[in-house]
Amino acid sequence: MDEQGRDDGAASRQPSPVAMEQIGFDPANARGALDQLPTNSAVFALYGAEEHAEPYIGRTPNLRGRLERLLQPSAKHPRRLQLAGRVRRIAWRLTGSDFESLLAQFSLLEEIYGPKALERMHLRHPAFVRYLGSNRFPRITVTNRPSQREAQWAYGPFASRAAAERFADEALKLFLLRRCTDELAPYPDHPGCVYSEMKMCLAPCYQGCTDERYAEEAAAVEQFLSTRGESRLVVLRNEREEASARLQFEEAAAIHSQVQRVEGIRALAPELVRPLNRLRAVILQASANSDEVAVFLYDNGRLRGPAGFSTLGMRIQNEQSGSTSLFAQPMALEPIPEAALPELRTPESPAVEAVPEAPVRPARGVLEARMEEALAALTDAAGPPSATVRQGHLALLKRWYYRPEVRRVGEVFFPNDEGHWPIKAMLRGVGRVFAAGFKPLASASKSESTIGQG
Repeated sequence: MDEQGRDDGAASRQPSPVAMEQIGFDPANARGALDQLPTNSAVFALYGAEEHAEPYIGRTPNLRGRLERLLQPSAKHPRRLQLAGRVRRIAWRLTGSDFESLLAQFSLLEEIYGPKALERMHLRHPAFVRYLGSNRFPRITVTNRPSQREAQWAYGPFASRAAAERFADEALKLFLLRRCTDELAPYPDHPGCVYSEMKMCLAPCYQGCTDERYAEEAAAVEQFLSTRGESRLVVLRNEREEASARLQFEEAAAIHSQVQRVEGIRALAPELVRPLNRLRAVILQASANSDEVAVFLYDNGRLRGPAGFSTLGMRIQNEQSGSTSLFAQPMALEPIPEAALPELRTPESPAVEAVPEAPVRPARGVLEARMEEALAALTDAAGPPSATVRQGHLALLKRWYYRPEVRRVGEVFFPNDEGHWPIKAMLRGVGRVFAAGFKPLASASKSESTIGQG
């Protein structure tokens, strides 16, 4: 969706607090205003003469080119949308990536149209596998509206509802959890169902197991979901090693088949699939600033950013050189102090007026500290977001993550089991994101290129 027009039926709201540049627009001198606009990617808003009128909001890879088509009369294209007569002010914000453009556009629309912003950007509720742990006999289901009170039992988001249902069905084949949706009141004369006859369910409906046994099976399912199958794999791998140690190779082979089956089910849940209350991610994108990489943080149901990570002083490995390393040891470029260069002094030149730059290795951990500062800048102590913002930001994250590999620009990183970010891996990701649009200097070596010389 490249742009959004005015909705006369929508309630009037205050403009978004998103920082934007702006200029006035005079229809009689449209060229004068358009010549001031950059040709970069941007999100823009066109405001009319009325103070409380809703703006026309859009995003474009070329701001000047797009607004020339909207604000310059054209006799050759009479059916083209013409807004010159209504616009009195142009506001815009430069963006470095499509991801940033979508996030900025949603923020503007949400401020103006509220929940209708979701519909305008076609942002739907993502699908989750939900573990109904508060039920006496827990089961799992698929939902597009997970409860925020039980966010620890909602696992996702998945690429689609069909993907979530497939993962849930395959996971249930590993356990004996019930599949029925009834509110059970167990009694011995209950007829049961086909799953109990096939020994695929513990049959709590007719008291085929004790409550304790069912609770044990339900806990195993919950652990499987929260670890994306890793809990089951650990058990099976240990059993396989024990069988091999006892020289029970047939038993080990059978367990190995189960391991492969669980690994196949695990592959149905990408790394983004996590308990909703523990879903955190860092996204790296190209920045509108030529010497930075944009850092975004998804945490507590909200996307924050961008925070600029300066690439000045970093050295990016040239992958075409044949090196297997993607990221060279970073270097800082600092001028050599005058007092440290007595050999450059001569009787004819007692003082050194211009000292050439020389590479000086920075203190250990400088880049790590720089990344931690960028993440700290994105930390927000404010309360939880509104339902609209929470749904919109989650849908934007899901839409970007599940794009085909060749179309998903940027990189994403998740915290480890202890909740710590993989800072060194993120720095390598910064190098890759920046290198994708970086043109090496002619004087750089064949194996690596230095960023920010001078």
